[in-house]
Amino acid sequence: MRDKVVRETDLKPLVLVGRGKVRDVYQIGDKLLIVSTDRLSAFDVVLPDPIPRKGEVLTNLSLFWMNQTRHIVPNHLVTADVSAYPEECRAFADLLDGRSMLVRKARVFPIECVARGYIIGSGWKDYQRTGKICGLPLPGGLKQAEKLSEPLFTPSTKAEAGAHDENISFDRVVDLLGNETAKWLRDTTLELYLYGERYAESRGIIIADTKFEFGVIDGIPSLVDEILTPDSSRFWPMDQYRIGLSPPSLDKQFVRDYLESVDWDKKPPAPTLPAGIVSKTGEKYLELYRRLVGRDL
Repeated sequence: MRDKVVRETDLKPLVLVGRGKVRDVYQIGDKLLIVSTDRLSAFDVVLPDPIPRKGEVLTNLSLFWMNQTRHIVPNHLVTADVSAYPEECRAFADLLDGRSMLVRKARVFPIECVARGYIIGSGWKDYQRTGKICGLPLPGGLKQAEKLSEPLFTPSTKAEAGAHDENISFDRVVDLLGNETAKWLRDTTLELYLYGERYAESRGIIIADTKFEFGVIDGIPSLVDEILTPDSSRFWPMDQYRIGLSPPSLDKQFVRDYLESVDWDKKPPAPTLPAGIVSKTGEKYLELYRRLVGRDL
């Protein structure tokens, strides 16, 4: 079952409580079962072509990082060992193995917590236009893909499928969640990013930017969803990094670059991906996992 492409799950009689851009979420007693499918979204639109083994990479890389960062922030993971799942899940063990996790429920904060360590993507476009990134002023003369003197916290709203995230200021986060929570989100986001950045560099990888989600579990702010995956982050091979150029990526930027080259208005429905783009994207995800974790998936 590990090699089967999973675009969507239907695990009746389990109760489906949400189907996100990538994940299907089921209610299991007082917990949630999160299943990472092989769906891929770009520009907040779910693409028609799944990426083989993508869900496995997202799940196993998140598990790796969650284990690595428990000293920084607690997370929602209960177990990813299918044999330890509740009895009602056992009939789906083959499908769930390697692409699912049982987690505690959280009251999720309604923002995406973004950390940017390099000036690239929408941040580069913003800087060229305004001299700022998400309203934060930067020195003049910076070049594309240049490392920032210190990483920036640039939060955004959380968009539903088909909608677009919108950048918001730190002050807006304070308005929404209060000063103490806003500072905790900012500081934890940057601490997680810096930890991941240092580790990745030891494996020959640059993490240019990333995003996290947090929520409250039993009164304690915690990390939820995924962490430092090629869906949520921008990864560059260090040996191919050059200031002034957009580096080759080991993430879904490869797909974004293709979609930018075709006549598409970034609204549903998305165009079909060529087989070569699908295959190469899957290879990039697996290569990233191997380089970060040190073994094949």
